[in-house]
Amino acid sequence: MPGATGAQIAHPDKTVACVSGDASILMNIQEMSTPSQHATPVKVVLCNKGRMGMVRQWQQLNFGNRLSHSWTEALPDFVLLARAFGWGARSVSDPADLGAALAQCMAHHGPFFLDVQVAAQENCFPMIQTGSGHHRMLMANGSLYEEGAAAIK
Repeated sequence: MPGATGAQIAHPDKTVACVSGDASILMNIQEMSTPSQHATPVKVVLCNKGRMGMVRQWQQLNFGNRLSHSWTEALPDFVLLARAFGWGARSVSDPADLGAALAQCMAHHGPFFLDVQVAAQENCFPMIQTGSGHHRMLMANGSLYEEGAAAIK
């Protein structure tokens, strides 16, 4: 989110959106004050799983699905929190409503926080595996892509 805010300040004539997870947003939640203070219309689209999704995904894929400390009951109501910072905000849980919610988010004249509820066990791809470089990415469970080569299984 702070990077998106900086990009928005650098390019005030562009629409800048940050797509992030709930744990990532929580690490920078105080930065919601900056767009309000500086009238910066950055957009945040939260993929809200109620989990530390990347931590859970690494544990699933690299550690035999032995899960530890990747879930929390204590998440805030992100919509209320965003509004407390002076942002426009909305939550969406039905995929049929996502298009209208995104349109509202992008059309809003100030900062906007769109809380999108997604399946808790949904993985995020592509991802770079431990010890690998950007030329080699896991595209889905069991599907590896390597630049210059066919998909590796």
